[in-house]
Amino acid sequence: MQSKAKTVEAYLAGLPDDRRAALKKVRAVLKRRMPKGYREMMGFGMITYAIPLEKFPDTYNGQPLLYAALASQKNYLALYLMCAYGSPPLRKKLEAGFRKAGRKADMGKSCIRFQSPDDLPLDVIGDVVAAVSPDRYIETFTRAHAAKKSARRAAPR
Repeated sequence: MQSKAKTVEAYLAGLPDDRRAALKKVRAVLKRRMPKGYREMMGFGMITYAIPLEKFPDTYNGQPLLYAALASQKNYLALYLMCAYGSPPLRKKLEAGFRKAGRKADMGKSCIRFQSPDDLPLDVIGDVVAAVSPDRYIETFTRAHAAKKSARRAAPR
């Protein structure tokens, strides 16, 4: 479910009360722990935290470099943590945080599906979000993108 909202406030205002309250609680953790240099904005129909194009314009899709996102989907709420997707140690830390909290992680590659903030180990999510500075994230992205390009060129045709 992609929103057409132009601002985070409009996005939140368009949600049912229970979903708005849930996303606000997770958003507060993200905003409190997000390293300086990421910007909160709307992107891809959801609340995103990204490196603005003026800091890093060399993205593969011409959009700000996505670091994390929050969304209200049709059947669940979603937290997207690209930093955990791109870092096996951070993903393991996140999975261990769910286990330690006695919660089941409903996860895809970068997506954590949840119904309530109580489903999430918010302290660990805050630690994971805080772990990667924008400069380090740009380095990781640049290295991974260059490797992907190189592999495509080397693939037999």
